[in-house]
Order: sequence, then C-alpha cells, then structure tokens
Amino acid sequence: MEVKRSAVIMAGGRGERFWPQSRLTRPKHLLPIVGESPMLRQTVDRLKGLVEPERVWVITNQEQVEAVREICPEIPTEQIVAEPVGRDTAPAVALAALLVEKSVGDHAFAMLPADHVIQNTEAFRKDLLAAFEAAEKDAVIATVGIDPTFPATGYGYIQADSAEASNVFPVRRFVEKPDLETAQSYLDEGNYFWNGGIFVWRPGTILGAIETHCSELHASFSAIRSALSSGEALTEILPREYPQLEKISIDYAVMEKADNVVMVQSTFDWDDVGSWPAIERHFPKDENGNILKGTTVSEDSSDNLIISEGDHLVGIVGVDDLMVIHTGDATLICPKDRAQDVKKLVKKIEALKDGKNYL
Repeated sequence: MEVKRSAVIMAGGRGERFWPQSRLTRPKHLLPIVGESPMLRQTVDRLKGLVEPERVWVITNQEQVEAVREICPEIPTEQIVAEPVGRDTAPAVALAALLVEKSVGDHAFAMLPADHVIQNTEAFRKDLLAAFEAAEKDAVIATVGIDPTFPATGYGYIQADSAEASNVFPVRRFVEKPDLETAQSYLDEGNYFWNGGIFVWRPGTILGAIETHCSELHASFSAIRSALSSGEALTEILPREYPQLEKISIDYAVMEKADNVVMVQSTFDWDDVGSWPAIERHFPKDENGNILKGTTVSEDSSDNLIISEGDHLVGIVGVDDLMVIHTGDATLICPKDRAQDVKKLVKKIEALKDGKNYL
C-alpha cells in the first residue's frame, strides 16, 4: 500500500508573551523571532522531503488566515483552516484527524506546533520519520521526547521505559509541569523527557483514543464528521458546531490516559522560546552580556535585551537585566524576571478604550 504521510501544524494563539512585536494578527509563529524567516515558515520547511506540501494543513484562527497564506503559498488554500473559536488542542487534533482521513484515508500524520526553534533539520526529519514508521506499523500514538537540558518547570514531561531494539520507547506516563525539586528528580532519574507536543498517529488511532478517553468530545465531533461526509463545506460546519466543543488539551483528554503511547528520543536541538528572555539563547551578546538588535546603544549597562524596530534609536544607561522592546506604535520596558507578567499587561491594554489598536 502506498504510504501517504501528512502533517498538521497548529498555528493559532494570541502571542501575548511576545508583545509588542507579537499581535493578534501576527503572533509569534508569524514572526522571525529567531532566524530570518517566520517560525511557521521554518516549521513547514523542516518537513521538506518527508511530507509533500499538498499534504500539509495549518489550523489557525480567522485573524491569521491571510498571513498564513502569504507565508506558506505552496499549501493549498483550503488546507489553511480557521477555528471560529479556540478550544485548546484536543478539538484541534480531532479536526485534524477528520481532515486527513477525508483526504487520504487512514494514513499517519504528524501534529506539530508552529513556533519551535529547531536548528538541526536533518536530525529532526530522521526522528520524525521514526515516529511515522512506528505509527504506520502498529495502532500506537507516537511522540518525540526532548532530551532535557535543565530542570525546567515550564514543560510537561514524558516518563519512558527502556528503549527497544527499534529505538522506540514504551511510554509509562505523561506528567504535568513540575516544581523545581521534582523537575530535578526527573533529570537525576534519567528516563524523563520534555513533552514538546510533537505527535504522529493514524486518524483511526487518535479518534479511537478520543472515543475511549474523552467520550464527550467524541460525541460532539460526530456531527462534524457526518456533515463532512455529506459534502457540506467546512466553512459552514465549523461556525455552527465548533463553539459547542469541550475546551480541553490533548494531554488531559488522551495522553495522560492512553496505554498505547510510544516515544522516539530526540537527537535534535529544541527550544519553544516561550517568552522574550528565552531568545537570549539564540543571539550573540556584547562584552557586557547585552543583546542589542536594531538601532540601539548602551552605556554602563549589562545583561539587557534591547530590540528596536525601524530607525528609532533606543539608548540605555546604567540599567541591568531589563527588556526594552520598541515597535512603531508601542514600547515595552520590563525586568527580565517579570517576563511572564507581560500577559497581564496585555489584558490591561485590551481593557483600554483604544486598547485593541495595540493588540
């Protein structure tokens, strides 16, 4: 039987942690936060040679559809799908499975985030191919576990058993984001890996797992499946049915309950660059530890992240450990250790009379 591999990229979200560069219509994955091209473009390019463009889907939201089409012109227009409302990752996974199933049948597809930094493309393709082969061979959910490099408290973890001869690990359990002490114990134990949200499965396998472990979502999706089978347009189905779906992550819905999960151990570098300070790992620093991008200058200052768009000059004197991000219409000034609170600031901006002009 001919192998027809597909990929579905999740590219929604508001990108609040990267405000003011990131906006509702141009969040992180549509920007070159790290690298020369938008992060979604990098994600699509990493699939070359493994998945053909005509078998790539992007699930996004209505505000970002045009930007996605602009960035990825080789993806068929009808395969850039807008969720009418965000319902977390489990509904997106179920929708992806239905779309792939309708297009190519029960052939394995990868489900990928749009906004991760991976430099070693060849190693990524090799590991993803191993996950494809595992999902094609057996009715399993395959994932790629990321080798942890520090006791991260911002990622979920995968506990895996010893590798089999095929270099595919049986997965014992998925665990939620730990505290620092627990994260350190995971690293000490050695058989825990970061959950990077990279999965490969056949439509029938993941839809069956949703039916078993998340019956409410499965029942709700039966109406979407029936409407698709009858030939109704997706653009008519989703606004009617999608808002009624349960809001739940695929980890809660399936991964923490399923007993047919296997893991390929990553051999590639990986970073999800979840906030502004995270990009420091990817840019050179000056002699004082500053990262200066754009028209910027510093005096007697250290360990700062300063970014200025256009010709606007940003100068700093006598400050340490700050982020200063300047765009054409907004400026953020924040201690680096308060980067996670940028989301709170965005909420306040949203409440301003003209706040939506800056989001």
